[in-house]
Amino acid sequence: VQLQASGGGLVQPGGFLRLSCEASGMVFNQNDFAWYRQAPGKQRELVAQISNNGITNYSDSAKGRFTISRDNAKAMGYLQMNNLRSEDTGVYYCNLPNGRWRNVWGQGTQVTVSS
Repeated sequence: VQLQASGGGLVQPGGFLRLSCEASGMVFNQNDFAWYRQAPGKQRELVAQISNNGITNYSDSAKGRFTISRDNAKAMGYLQMNNLRSEDTGVYYCNLPNGRWRNVWGQGTQVTVSS
């Protein structure tokens, strides 16, 4: 099982990014999907989650600014991040929570929000 995150970068406050995650080695549509963030010096935290049937859940900081989505046919997950803030800075990881692959983490993608 592999999870390959991409799409991070350096962006100014108020800007936007779209993260992508390519999943392989399992039946993607049978799994919940999530994005986590690890800020410098902090523990990894849940940003957004989407169930295998499309129900979404967001952290308080992500609500209204981020949108999680998935394309089961392509085994891809996405995170559209708008109105980015400096506190959104960190390494973003995709994950398949709540199932047998919950301990699989890819290399993550770095998001830096700075002027």
